[in-house]
This record gives sequence, structure tokens and C-alpha cells, in this order.
Amino acid sequence: MTNRIVRFLFILIFPFCSLYAENNETKHDILYTNLAGAALIAGWGIANWDYGKISPHKSNEGWFGSQTKYGGADKVGHFYATYLFGFGLSELYESLGYTEKDAALYGSLSSFFLMNAMEIGDAFSPEQGFSYEDCIVNTLGSLTSYLFASNPELSKRIDFRIEYIPSFKTADVVTEYEKTKYLIALKSEGFDFISNPMLKYTELQLGYYTRNYENGFSDESERILYLGIGINLSKVARESGYDKTAVFLNYYQIPYTYIAHENDLNK
Repeated sequence: MTNRIVRFLFILIFPFCSLYAENNETKHDILYTNLAGAALIAGWGIANWDYGKISPHKSNEGWFGSQTKYGGADKVGHFYATYLFGFGLSELYESLGYTEKDAALYGSLSSFFLMNAMEIGDAFSPEQGFSYEDCIVNTLGSLTSYLFASNPELSKRIDFRIEYIPSFKTADVVTEYEKTKYLIALKSEGFDFISNPMLKYTELQLGYYTRNYENGFSDESERILYLGIGINLSKVARESGYDKTAVFLNYYQIPYTYIAHENDLNK
């Protein structure tokens, strides 16, 4: 088991060392940030997903089919996590003195490698396994974070958010899909042709979530696609002087603050 863990850790950190350690100028802050992230992933995986217990193997998880493990919620989760990490790391790198363009690039690259390092770790887990589907959505999440971080006008019009109410029944909140929803919000305030002051506070939401997949697919399993109309709470917070709250609300959807029409794709 010890040899497997050492092998896993080497595979995990090698891409960061080779990517960020340049011949003439080593970007120490980026390197250390990614090494710290890799260490956290390794620790979490060893504690919760039994990383290092078996030799590497792959898993064919499928996409959004009704009989996949989580009904596709895990795929949206991987996209959102990579997107969120990319944005967060971009902000961090910009605060360290990188230009907005460079910070967006390094942030998206870091999120790409960290999330796919997790996928490498999954290959050593008896519960998980390496998934090429997850790698694809990680890549899409990374590219999206770069696109939005380097084009602020897009962020004024579109948000990618998560709605999550913890159950407090498990420490592994990362895979608690039964309490999670994912959505895209199209915000009226970002479009000049909408001039009505009240309409500027509205947004159109497209969301997806699954329920009753804890024990795999059953007759009770649901894959919900919904269209909603909500209030742009980020705009409300920003205009009330709560700038940090406004930023947070660009990524988190407060429950029960929208009206939605839902369709169960399993019916």
C-alpha cells in the first residue's frame, strides 16, 4: 500500500513541477499554490476515497443517462468545480501581481491540473476509478473559467452557480449530489436593450439536478431539468454596499428565491 501511495503522490505533483518550474524564472508562488492544492487533494482522497488502496484502474461512468451512477450530476459538478477553482485562483494570482490576462491563464491552467490530478487519484481508489468523462468536463470548466476571467463583460451577463443545502449527514460534501443543484443564470442587467429599471433585477435560469440516486438508479430516481425566473441577488447586494456578498452570490444560488418549471427526464 505504501508503494502505491508514493506512486500516486509522484504522479500527482509531477505535472506542477514540470509546468511551473521554468529554466530562467521559476514562478514560485504558482508552484507552491498548486503543490498545496495537490496535497489537500491527496489528503482528502486518502481520508475519504481510499486513495492508494489499489493499483490504477479506469471507470466508464457514462454521461447523463438515467442509469448512470449519479444521473449526470457528478459531471456538472466537475465542470462547476473546475470553473470555480479557475476563477478563484485567477483572483489569487492577480492579487500576487500578475496581470489580469496572465492571472486568468494561470488560474484556468491550475484548475485544470488540480481537478485532473484528482482524477489521477481516483484511479487509485476502489470506489472511483479514472474517468475520461470527468477529464473532458474538467477541461470544459477550465476553458470556461479562462473565457470568463479574461472577458469581464461575459460575467456581467452570465453566472454559473451552485445551490446547496447541507444535510450534515456526511463529511464528504463534494459528492453530496442529493442536496445540490447546478444552474446557469442569464442576467438582465448585462444587456443594454433591457432598459426597464425593475427588469434589470431579473434573470432567467436553466438548472439541472438529480435525486434518489444514493443507491443507484431506481424507479424513484429523478433527473430534473428546470427553467426559472429569479432575482439577481448579486445586483441587490452590490447596490446595497455589500460587495463581497455580491461576488459570493455570483457563484451561489440562495434556495427558494426563484420560480421554476421542472421536467423530470426519467418520466
